[in-house]
Amino acid sequence: MSRNRFDIFALTEQMMTMDDAAWARHANPLSIYTRIAILPLLSLAILSRVWLGWLALVPVALVLLWTWLNPRAFGPPAHTESWAAQGTFGERVFLNRARIPIPPHHALWGKALAAVSALGFPAWAYGLWAVDLAWISFGLSLMVGAKLWFVDRMGWLYQDMQDAEPAYTAWHRPKL
Repeated sequence: MSRNRFDIFALTEQMMTMDDAAWARHANPLSIYTRIAILPLLSLAILSRVWLGWLALVPVALVLLWTWLNPRAFGPPAHTESWAAQGTFGERVFLNRARIPIPPHHALWGKALAAVSALGFPAWAYGLWAVDLAWISFGLSLMVGAKLWFVDRMGWLYQDMQDAEPAYTAWHRPKL
């Protein structure tokens, strides 16, 4: 994969300014499980414009701040054998696919699930604009559901690739 091609995954990682320490902390299951609530919370924050007006920018800003802080908010996990840690590691492997190629089926699934998630965005955005809970829920279901499936697939990717690079192997910390 050429570096001059647009890569939404790499762009997201750059925006989050993830370094090795942030990734290690993000492997904590608390980071992953609390992150699931971000889009529903953002939905509520945006909807609060109905009763707060422009003051709704405060809860929106707080959710956006939490989005950035979340991968840094918890310590590194004691062990990395959890579903959440494995998924986080797989996401790192996926992001590194230009340098160390991954099996084509993993690349296909990662991109397909990102596309499914993206398909939920217009419904979600319309629901937020129209204050229509059905459209919001439909969009959230696609976006969050596809993201959870993506994390699951990334756990498989990590298991397949953990011996492909010494750094990947070093991320693993067994249960004591």
